[in-house]
Amino acid sequence: MEVFRIRGGRKLEGAVTASGSKNAALPLFAASLLSSEESILENVPDLSDIRFMAEILLEMGAEVEKTGPTTWKINPSQIVPCAPYELVRKMRASVCLLGPLVGRLGKAEIPMPGGCVIGNRPIDLHIRAMQRMGAEVELKAGVVQVNAENLRGNSIFMGGRHGSTVTGTANAIMAAVLAPGKTTIDSAACEPEITDLCAMLRNMGANIEGIGSHMIEIEGVESLRGCRHRVIPDRIEAATYALAAAITGGEVCVRGGRLDHLGAFVNVMNACGVRIDAQSENEISVKTNEDGLRSLEAITLPYPGFPTDLQAQTCALACKAKGLSILTERVYPSRFMPVPELLRMGAEISLEGASSIIRGGTPLTGAPVMASDLRASAALILAGLAAEGETWVQRIYHLDRGYDAFEKKLQGLGAEVERLPESEMPSAFGAQLS
Repeated sequence: MEVFRIRGGRKLEGAVTASGSKNAALPLFAASLLSSEESILENVPDLSDIRFMAEILLEMGAEVEKTGPTTWKINPSQIVPCAPYELVRKMRASVCLLGPLVGRLGKAEIPMPGGCVIGNRPIDLHIRAMQRMGAEVELKAGVVQVNAENLRGNSIFMGGRHGSTVTGTANAIMAAVLAPGKTTIDSAACEPEITDLCAMLRNMGANIEGIGSHMIEIEGVESLRGCRHRVIPDRIEAATYALAAAITGGEVCVRGGRLDHLGAFVNVMNACGVRIDAQSENEISVKTNEDGLRSLEAITLPYPGFPTDLQAQTCALACKAKGLSILTERVYPSRFMPVPELLRMGAEISLEGASSIIRGGTPLTGAPVMASDLRASAALILAGLAAEGETWVQRIYHLDRGYDAFEKKLQGLGAEVERLPESEMPSAFGAQLS
């Protein structure tokens, strides 16, 4: 186990580069299975989730090789329709293999993904999409078994209780591109990661219209070819660096930050006194106004709304903003795991249903804290950057699922943060957390 030690109080300044998007790369790895030819993916982040996906594809018979720091080569000429449970259980996103296996092989066996600390995320909409295209689906001993020998295009509605499902939309698209006939996906997720998936599939020869909208139309083709594709930058990582600059009162340039992917986030930041401007198509500048941070209000919604993956980090920022801030979670209502840890650092936060109410402006103080998930890890690190004294963040293996070289990039901006063995943590801190 490793921990982060953070000495807060330093303004972040300089330039930082956001890596490729994890949430785009994982479905793209899966999409490579739709062809028997080799595909090459560029700008892939170096993350534990990516390595898990590569292991899964290897176990399924694909040839997978990392040919450069951010480049992977995938040859899926010979694959089986079964994904291994021991690897699938480690990464929920592996459910995106369902669509490609159904589309190319006409059958699939995918172990049910496990639960998640941020709340239940069922796959009923994924299964319903396969059934709408004529697949027979059974759940046996925790394994989703699909027989799709008679797969065909159809109309599919992808809306759910908390909005459109992103991975469900990806699965429906990937199954439909090889299904005979026309498929219409209504209430499709329109996240940039879905647009990136469609761009790769088009490069492979898929016939897709309505990309970037809630209505996608697909005319199935007989086969797809391999391709070379560059993964889009990670909008959540880029926004996290913007928040790091804001919470420390610094000034940072984020390469890989795309204003067209961050509209709702930028709107909230501008309202609370953080100026975010486009320097180019793939670069933004971040600077806090001289009068400091003001209170904010945000409601998480599916894209193009405010991202649920930035709610925890924005909560940390609100602890430094003068006045009363309100963050309402409409995507995963249970996603307030970092709040008790922020309270340990002196934050004033109360939870009312699906909302956190933050009275900001009081100093944060360093403390030993425990990360519960990926975005909570980032939130606690941001709080540590702004706190007085030392903050020790445990369970940072969550962080390595979604942030490539996070501490090194922060160090490049002047942050005092280092990764250490857990044994380096003061024994008194361990007693506090036991």
